[in-house]
Amino acid sequence: MKPYKEMTREELLRERAAMEAKYRAFQEKGIKLDMSRGKPSKAQLDLSNGMMDVLNSSADMVCEAGVDCRNYGIMDGIPEARRLLADMSEVPEKNILIYGNSSLNVMFDTVARAMSMGVCGHTPWAKLDEVKFLCPVPGYDRHFGITEFFGIKMINVPLLETGPDMDMVEKLVSEDPAVKGIWCVPKYSNPTGTSYSDETVLRFARLKPAAPDFRIFWDNAYSIHHLYEDDQDVIPELLTECEKVGNEDMVYKFISTSKVSFPGSGIAAMAASEANLADARRSMKYQTIGHDKLNQLRHVRFFKDMDGMHEHMRKHAAILRPKFQAVLGTLESGLGGLEIGTWTNPKGGYFISFNSLDGCAKRIVSLAKEAGLVLTGAGATYPYGKDPHDSNIRIAPSFPTSEELQQAAELFVVCVKLASAEKLLEK
Repeated sequence: MKPYKEMTREELLRERAAMEAKYRAFQEKGIKLDMSRGKPSKAQLDLSNGMMDVLNSSADMVCEAGVDCRNYGIMDGIPEARRLLADMSEVPEKNILIYGNSSLNVMFDTVARAMSMGVCGHTPWAKLDEVKFLCPVPGYDRHFGITEFFGIKMINVPLLETGPDMDMVEKLVSEDPAVKGIWCVPKYSNPTGTSYSDETVLRFARLKPAAPDFRIFWDNAYSIHHLYEDDQDVIPELLTECEKVGNEDMVYKFISTSKVSFPGSGIAAMAASEANLADARRSMKYQTIGHDKLNQLRHVRFFKDMDGMHEHMRKHAAILRPKFQAVLGTLESGLGGLEIGTWTNPKGGYFISFNSLDGCAKRIVSLAKEAGLVLTGAGATYPYGKDPHDSNIRIAPSFPTSEELQQAAELFVVCVKLASAEKLLEK
């Protein structure tokens, strides 16, 4: 079939009518499927069920530090958990602070602390006339939700194949002291699957911010979430690169086991300089006496070390890889050559990013919903939910069964074709 833009009006009318018929057929099937979030499937959750058995009423609950994990104590996290999360973060154990079950919670707390207390002795952000954050787009909606919640002004920065547009980042950070941070998902970014290039990471480490309390919020959500054993992205470790040039205080790294073990019951951590960790402990000592040490102990005894964690992630990949391939195959067979959409082909992470013709994303998502398929809202991958092109859609293949996913992908293709024909006929 020829590209849609080369079709005559009569051909587009016939194509629209054909897609309307296919769309009605999908509606009659009564599909009910929610693909709005990157949730692990039941098969993935089952991989960690053995974690429920490593501690029982007769188990030794004492950690390496000699502390009974059922009791108070060890605010920073038990030593063996700090070591495991340090290895996962590629930093020394001294640079790790263990939190609760979610890295999103740690990021929220970190922004809240900066707003109320300031960063390392600087003026609390809430007392400043204006606070700005740089937001690579398309990006993670929950990141943008945090900064919007605190009334922080968000500035779009294009996410290129190599990472954020660093010319723009360097200019804004160096010239405007109101720029206090940037959101980053450096490996297998949400939603594009982009991994930052070596040059991008090194340019981040060498930033010269106008604000001494500027921080890079480096969310390592998918650092070990590869889809392929023989084709994996590797990026430089940012904290180490920052230390080399005297910028060790410029970065907060966040990580968790949310999509490694159980999303609602994982372990989260922040990796940062000793000065930044001391700053975090100032409020933490009033906030908690310590996070869930039994959960920390469960994770360590289940995974044992990074070799165990990598082996576990290979099992995740074996479940996820066919799902990604099924969606990508359906997109190619259904839309290839029509020039009404482009999509990413990630090597890891949880998402495929789809770009429609300008002005079509909301219509595609609406059509899908009316036929029983809930997708992430159009615009969600941009600050304030405003995609200037109304073109980006995040596809999350992980949760549905293979049969459901194939049906969803075919419906999505029909919605793209129908919305595209409608848009071109408007012109």
